[in-house]
Amino acid sequence: MSERAVLEVIALGVEDAVAARDGGADRLELVTDMAADGLTPTVAAFAGIRAAVDIPLRVMLRLADGFAVGDVDRLVRFARRLRGVGADEFVLGFLGADGGVDLVAVERIVAELDGCRWTFHRAIDHAVDRDALRKQLDGLPGLDTYLTAGSAAGVDDGLPTLLAEAARRGEPGYEQRLLVGGGLRLEHVPRLRAAGVDAFHIGGAARPEGWGRPVSVAAVAEWRGALDAG
Repeated sequence: MSERAVLEVIALGVEDAVAARDGGADRLELVTDMAADGLTPTVAAFAGIRAAVDIPLRVMLRLADGFAVGDVDRLVRFARRLRGVGADEFVLGFLGADGGVDLVAVERIVAELDGCRWTFHRAIDHAVDRDALRKQLDGLPGLDTYLTAGSAAGVDDGLPTLLAEAARRGEPGYEQRLLVGGGLRLEHVPRLRAAGVDAFHIGGAARPEGWGRPVSVAAVAEWRGALDAG
């Protein structure tokens, strides 16, 4: 395929960000505390990474493990502070106790983002009804991406769902870009690319020595090469 696929890499700090960029990442997802699957980084961490690299940065808005919004007022304040230091792309996603999207929380935070582009993250993989969630979020300002493995268990289990959703792109609720991540491996890439998927997200795959070590330039470059090869 001729269109260059987007490669997004999780970055925890400046060292990660520089290595990911040097390996060929197009965009970074900024988080802290991967033991909780990625929480909002500090304003200082964002500012340091923004000063170090000039590729797009999507900042996680999430205060605790799980998909409940928690203290929404505190999260709105975080978003405001991040916007104040130049953050202009975000990642978020909240579910209610019933497993449906927490639309009140999402709409409140999106209002604070004032039109910034954002990703609805893998909360979709834990929702009771993916299609209903997409329909409810359709039309929210700035929503341009869904980060998903197709299943809470990861891409191996979710591949049929991912292929089905890729085939629906352009339908109401499916206009957004499909960003595949969560147990993603290089061997998944050719089939996903053939189905029209053009965005991929890696975290652990960029760190062959584990989360205790920084992003590997070589690992990211290997992914860049695989995506460019189609």
